[in-house]
Amino acid sequence: MRNMRKAAMHRGVVAILDVGSSKISCLVLRFDGTGDLGDEGEIGSLAGQSGFRVIGAATTRSRGVRFGEICAMQETERAIRTALQGAQKMAGIRVDHVIACFAGAEPRSYGLDAQIALEGEAVDEQDVARVLAACDVPDYGSGREVLHAQPVNFAIDHRSGLGDPRGQLGNSLSVDMHMLTVDGSAVQHLAHCIKRCDLELAGIASSAYTSGIAALVEDEQELGAACIDLGGGSTGVSIFIKKHMIYADSVRMGGDHVSGDISMGLQVPMTMAERIKTMHGGVHATGMDDREMIEIGGDTGDFEHDRRTASRAEVIGIMRPRVEEILEEVRARLDAAGFDHLPSQQIVLTGGGSQIPGMDGLASKILGQQVRLGRPLRVHGLPQAATGPAFASVVGLSLFAAHPQDEWWDFDIPAESYPHRSLKRAVRWFRDNW
Repeated sequence: MRNMRKAAMHRGVVAILDVGSSKISCLVLRFDGTGDLGDEGEIGSLAGQSGFRVIGAATTRSRGVRFGEICAMQETERAIRTALQGAQKMAGIRVDHVIACFAGAEPRSYGLDAQIALEGEAVDEQDVARVLAACDVPDYGSGREVLHAQPVNFAIDHRSGLGDPRGQLGNSLSVDMHMLTVDGSAVQHLAHCIKRCDLELAGIASSAYTSGIAALVEDEQELGAACIDLGGGSTGVSIFIKKHMIYADSVRMGGDHVSGDISMGLQVPMTMAERIKTMHGGVHATGMDDREMIEIGGDTGDFEHDRRTASRAEVIGIMRPRVEEILEEVRARLDAAGFDHLPSQQIVLTGGGSQIPGMDGLASKILGQQVRLGRPLRVHGLPQAATGPAFASVVGLSLFAAHPQDEWWDFDIPAESYPHRSLKRAVRWFRDNW
């Protein structure tokens, strides 16, 4: 994947794909060159940074995805092709490489640490690679894949809190890492689906992580904040501090479950329930809502059935318990992560589900912290239609593609730390050199 990403950056065009339960969004980015040195001559991040602009965007209704995971391959393939064709048509260019993000897949966070003695005077990239390779990886179970593995904090001797230790002097180097694992089958299904669309997968990320990148401002990422991405089939939870993600999880409930409750409660199809939720939904009922009647309608042919009405108070009474249940589950995840020990406890709601009126007030009651509604950062060339909270993950993924955080595999791990399978190493050497 690293080689694919380098090839995409070299070509200068890459597609960004958010495979969600309710919609599939696609952006086409054009990069204006990758350089190690910035305008003022300072060294950029190791993985390479680049400026970009959005030259194509499209979104389509998701098919074949439940709880953020693919459950019908052909349906999802058709939906991805539809979104990609729309974005390519707008951009006027063919795209071969795609960077994708997805929710769900039962993410689990691990904290790793390691310490090594420094051989030279100054810390170089080989020392960073050695200390990352020295991390004792826990047994995270068969059938799971490592999705993100990022150094969060470096320490030289007794000086902690270093973001980048390269070039500094000392005797010992230690690192704290955050590792995120997900269900391997979900990643394989997504990779296989993208391959069936005649595309090369150049990168993959968790949408909880990318939503946090887009919706949290710099101060919140530095001091400590949680991003709650209320999607259609699942709700992503990510915690950031010192500009690094230190925890991620997901709740297998989202906005589609609220629509399903309305559909069953009012005996209407899902499409009508979605419309009622969007146009008349809320979580706080007032005295006026008893008198505000909503035309439910229908096309069954039964005159009485098709002329039904319901008050807005009834709709709110159906929606609020489910929204409270989702927020209670989020609170349980935050408590398990020790979120109340952070110096700042800002919570940012984003995703399509955060647009329900009164959501921020209800969230502050249940989560007991300062809560605000977040919108993704403005990106050069992004159409107005893609600037809402529902597009936080796809905008965050484009920022991640242009300015990736250094990850475990961005450093060449020393050969003696490879698994002791000499045949594998020989095959790898042969493939790399011939």
